Amino acid sequence: MTKWAQLAEQVLEGKQLSDEQALAVLNSPDSELLELLQAAYKVRSHYYGNKVKLNMIINTKSGLCPENCGYCSQSIRSTAPIEKYKMMDKESILAGAKRAYDLQAGTYCIVASGRGPSNKEIDRVTEAVKEIKENYQLKVCACLGLLKPEQAAKLKEAGVDRYNHNLNTSAGHHEQITTTHTYDERVNTVHTVKESGISPCSGVIIGMREKKEDVVSMARSLHALDADSIPVNFLHAIDGTPLEGTDELDPRYCLKVLCLFRLINPTKEIRISGGREVNLGSLQPLGLYPANSIFVGDYLTTAGQETTADHRMIEEMGFEVEFAPEQKEQPVM
Repeated sequence: MTKWAQLAEQVLEGKQLSDEQALAVLNSPDSELLELLQAAYKVRSHYYGNKVKLNMIINTKSGLCPENCGYCSQSIRSTAPIEKYKMMDKESILAGAKRAYDLQAGTYCIVASGRGPSNKEIDRVTEAVKEIKENYQLKVCACLGLLKPEQAAKLKEAGVDRYNHNLNTSAGHHEQITTTHTYDERVNTVHTVKESGISPCSGVIIGMREKKEDVVSMARSLHALDADSIPVNFLHAIDGTPLEGTDELDPRYCLKVLCLFRLINPTKEIRISGGREVNLGSLQPLGLYPANSIFVGDYLTTAGQETTADHRMIEEMGFEVEFAPEQKEQPVM
């Protein structure tokens, strides 16, 4: 039995990786990548079989953000030529939900730029969510920024299933990425979501000039937070942002990161998120061995690959789409 297979057995026995073992995953030679992927797949398949969850994002409010996050084309520091608009009307949000349903996405992610939502924006979202639940029975995830307890309660009452608020990076690297809010504010929002009864979703962005020790710290922090869903983004450096030109990643390292997040968070939904197409390239299909979830369609201000290519990738790898309980398999439009 290889050391990676032994590591998988350790994880399935309920034991956590040591820091030395975690760093060994990230530093593993490329010649052992297939063995590492096999180990991660053993854990993934134990909890999720060969099912793949599909998620779709709608960017309901673009740009106009006062935060200075270095990776984001919507931030106040960005000069990227993106479309900017205020919160969409309810009909546009509902139209996005229909598209998510047609694409067989089990989760529809309602995202808005900004530090946090106004009460008017919360009302707009809750009105839409009630109709989405009635018409499409999709799982709904909201991602609206820093959240107050009373706002979380309104989202829960409307039927929001999950709330996303990413840690993005480690506590020690946070001030290198943004200074207009603190790491603790992000953590507190995840706790607020949990206390409201909404499922917490929180993830990271890899490739922002962090150290490998930071990556291990991120995975451990999300384990401590008990986030149900963990989106792993890989930096797609956008011209006009402070991280413009940053290019630290290769596909093999990205796969090792996904393996690490699976081994440290074995029971959780690990989602390959933004930057998948750019950073994994032709190795994208191998990401399904550690991860059990992907986004389909476009991201916030960058394009994804054709949704038909995502469905074909899943099928050709021998995986299958996991439908929401109320959904039935249907032809992709």
